[in-house]
Amino acid sequence: MRQPKNPSPQPVINRLRRAHGHLNAIIAMLSEDRPSTNIAQQLRAVEAALATAKQEFVHAHMQHCIEQRDMSGGALRELQQLAKFL
Repeated sequence: MRQPKNPSPQPVINRLRRAHGHLNAIIAMLSEDRPSTNIAQQLRAVEAALATAKQEFVHAHMQHCIEQRDMSGGALRELQQLAKFL
């Protein structure tokens, strides 16, 4: 039986790059003394990008474990640990 490939990290990388861009914008905005509401909006965007990246990463890894049908003790413990991050 063929082993499923590891999930591609590209969607998570893309989300993290988006968060990185927002962080750079926030740093620039603080340096420029931009309005607090604009900065707060960018901070919210970073939080959302990170939350989505985490969710995509954990979901993909859990799905990969399930597709492997490896339900040994170690795999089950790993799934339980990952589930805590959702």
